[in-house]
Amino acid sequence: MSNLIVKEVLDFTGLRCPMPLLKTKQAIKYSQSGDVIRVLASDRGALRDIPAYLKQAQHRLVSKSETDTIIEFIIEVS
Repeated sequence: MSNLIVKEVLDFTGLRCPMPLLKTKQAIKYSQSGDVIRVLASDRGALRDIPAYLKQAQHRLVSKSETDTIIEFIIEVS
């Protein structure tokens, strides 16, 4: 990921399922191909929902990491 520049950081911590997914989809809708978005979520459902959506919509999940409380997704919009 070292050569990618994050264009936008979206903090959806504290939001419950399905809001992190819905807000991620909305942000992607208004992004351009090649944009890189960092999404932060705290709802464990995002671990399943966001990668599944990205695969279906053919966007690239660059990385996914998690701590006890925060899940981070780095997404490249296609």
